[in-house]
Amino acid sequence: MTTIDRLVAGLDLKQKARLISGGSTFRTTAEPDLGLGPVVTSDGPVGVRGERWDESDTALLLPSASCLAASWDEELVAELGGLLAAEATRKGVHLLLAPTLNLHRSPLGGRHFECFSEDPLLTGRIGAAYVRGVQAGGVAATAKHYVANDSETERLTLDARVDERTLREVYLAPFEAAVRAGVWAVMSAYNRVNGTPMSESPLLTEPLKGEWGFDGLVVSDWGAVRSTEGPGGAGLDLAMPGPNEHWGERLVAAVEAGLIPEAAIDDKVRRYLRLAHRVGAFDPPTGTPPAPTPTDPATLALLRRAASAGAVLLRNEGGLLPLDPARLRRIAVLGPNAATARAQGGGSAAVFPVATVSPLDGLRAALPPGVELLHLPGARTGTRPTPVEAADCRDPRSGEPGLLVRYLDADGRELHSERRLSGRVLEPSVSTDLTAARTVEIGTVFRATVTGRWLLGVIGLGQVLLRADGRTLIEEYVTPESDDPTYLHVSPSYRQAELELTAGQEVTLLARRTVEAAHGRAFSLAADPPGGSAEAAVAAAVELARSADAVVVVVGTTEEYESEGFDRPSLRLPGDQDALVAAVAAANPATAVVVNSGGPVLLPWREQVRAVLLGWFPGQEGGHALADVLLGRAEPGGRLPTTWPGTEADVPVLDTRPVDGVLTYGEGLDVGHRGWLRAGAEPAYWFGHGLGYGRWAYASLRLPQTVAPGEAFTAWVTVRNTGTRVSREVVQLYLSRADSALPRPVRWLAGFAAVTAAPGEQVEVPVRVEARAVQHWSVSACAWATEPGTFTALAGASAGALPLSGDLTVG
Repeated sequence: MTTIDRLVAGLDLKQKARLISGGSTFRTTAEPDLGLGPVVTSDGPVGVRGERWDESDTALLLPSASCLAASWDEELVAELGGLLAAEATRKGVHLLLAPTLNLHRSPLGGRHFECFSEDPLLTGRIGAAYVRGVQAGGVAATAKHYVANDSETERLTLDARVDERTLREVYLAPFEAAVRAGVWAVMSAYNRVNGTPMSESPLLTEPLKGEWGFDGLVVSDWGAVRSTEGPGGAGLDLAMPGPNEHWGERLVAAVEAGLIPEAAIDDKVRRYLRLAHRVGAFDPPTGTPPAPTPTDPATLALLRRAASAGAVLLRNEGGLLPLDPARLRRIAVLGPNAATARAQGGGSAAVFPVATVSPLDGLRAALPPGVELLHLPGARTGTRPTPVEAADCRDPRSGEPGLLVRYLDADGRELHSERRLSGRVLEPSVSTDLTAARTVEIGTVFRATVTGRWLLGVIGLGQVLLRADGRTLIEEYVTPESDDPTYLHVSPSYRQAELELTAGQEVTLLARRTVEAAHGRAFSLAADPPGGSAEAAVAAAVELARSADAVVVVVGTTEEYESEGFDRPSLRLPGDQDALVAAVAAANPATAVVVNSGGPVLLPWREQVRAVLLGWFPGQEGGHALADVLLGRAEPGGRLPTTWPGTEADVPVLDTRPVDGVLTYGEGLDVGHRGWLRAGAEPAYWFGHGLGYGRWAYASLRLPQTVAPGEAFTAWVTVRNTGTRVSREVVQLYLSRADSALPRPVRWLAGFAAVTAAPGEQVEVPVRVEARAVQHWSVSACAWATEPGTFTALAGASAGALPLSGDLTVG
């Protein structure tokens, strides 16, 4: 009998059920009889927020997952995983709820910034590197959301209908790669797959725990366990958050009634204890407070390098980039995302960094004193209210910059108060028991910066109130529009009212909302200045562009446009950004556009500008990294992890809306670039595309003549750097099968490898291809099979640029 078996045998049924039913929002239940503390969890994947959702609890902010995948660099991702493990340890976190291994099935998916790519192989390899990096630091990684949670619309209830072969070859493949990498935890998804909720799906048992041999823990997505017997009898091991009303005592009753075998509970507890042992939950807590968020040069340099490694140079006509500061006297930096960095996506993955570097700040720090930097936003993009910041207000109690937040009981007595630096309050900054709180109140003395009709607002649910100098502007009950956790706890509904203010005028604002169990506690006080006309904003930006030697326009998405909890309504950039770019490009041909988004957007002006650089959501050091790339101090090392369309009409798989609760994956194996090839359509930029600052010639492809079924092989691709600087290339190998007896994609990614070479240097690059690349899932045999015959290998720089090809025989 193993140690874990002895521990399980020493627990009674109630103790077992309590262990696997969650303890609180982000903690499991301790078991003193075993000397076991709680397992502490935290959202990821771009930072370790910890247990509190609070501006005072800061964290390192990495580039978005789509940016990491764009690096096609497993070593870099593993190194960043180690950084996340150190952050988790600093915050006392055992289980990091990341990485997200769902695919970019449709470019409209609202959460693509949190997912790696459209391709199962690239997602699997990058995800496995992430897992290895995190767990090397003694922290558990969590492969999520298992499985087919590839869009946000109706994500809590939708039924994804996916055929067995497609499930195996496409959507389960990244999770299998994570298990092969030794992942310690897997999170089941909210949605159903082929009629069954994933929290009680047989897929949790087979292939996960059986065929793949996963010995870790399956944890539910938060709030996904909505019944007792189904999940209790299935492969789900831990219900979170807790205590979960459907488990605990109800789980005990179900076992005692013979509805669930106790052996199933024992297996869950065994897996939970194994995880607890792996992450050190049996060790006594140190009792030392967390160290400050790291700001040392080495850490910041790694974050900076990661952002530039994932930046993708889509277009660079005439070599506009990199810019040469010695030839420039004046640079215009335009666009709504230039001065205010969008460093991360919205939703549960968001963290509070110590500071973020905007593109404007990054360029300002990097340029020599003789270069003048000019800025105008040129367009407005936001539609949701903007929470007030400390720079524009003061605490009415202390007089210091910021706002006063108070939690009141039913009689209006103050339970807790604190000064905040932002009008956005998701949770209190202390762990004080505030269960008696019935009202959240935000008060401040706000100072208007311009004259006009300001939009003042509150963001929150329940009975809300907003007063200005004692005058009631808003008083109504805001009923929840959704039960989605992101809506309730991060981005609830809002109400706004107009108030005429003059520049420099101070006004005392008081906002309140009721606290109700089902509504969360998120509350914000917001203020937006009067807006001028869109035409005037573009015209002013154009005048600035005309006076500059070079123009950098930073465009992108907003939190209300690209976030967890909803899919995007279209691929257009929000607001008047397209008009801004077109007008600026017409005024100054030396225009480079930086795209600040987590997933694909339409670029209708891409042929009108000389350079297009995709910066993704670059993390806290994004501004410095952007300056490095624009000025040539670092190469834009990224290659697209997802195909970018030219128009929405061309996208093979676009709609994410379920019909009568069902979302049919009718495209089968043809997701992403495979779908574009099947449709015979030409995207704006193919999967794998990225120019860098080098130029590469593909010289030859060497293949084995025959490959035995079930064996990996190596292809050798000879490339030469024909450019003038050291450069990195990602060599990609695709396979096709023209005479196949079964349906296959036109071609599919089979392997890739990166190489760095000096100018004029020629290198033969080995590209390893795993046996699975030539296998298919046989539904009749319920096993992987190999179809003997001739496969064609194609090598090149993207799915649409493959100059080399050759045949090899399998079997």
